[in-house]
Amino acid sequence: MHRRINITLPDETIELIDRVIKKGYSLEEMLCDSPEERLRDRCRFINEAVEYYIAQKALVNIREQLKEGAIQRAKRDLELVKF
Repeated sequence: MHRRINITLPDETIELIDRVIKKGYSLEEMLCDSPEERLRDRCRFINEAVEYYIAQKALVNIREQLKEGAIQRAKRDLELVKF
């Protein structure tokens, strides 16, 4: 399922997105792009970018939780090693 949302981005960001998307295209494909195709490509790119960002944030969160847990258990672990 897809839902339409409206977002506002600076012109520079849209130009950057278009440049990144077009790197995979041949010159002929870039010249034939209709506005609808460009919009679809932007939507796909933004969707992938958001999914990637969320996944990276989740990894950072897990790493922080693991680190905090290790720090909290460090004293206990050292005591276990002494036996």
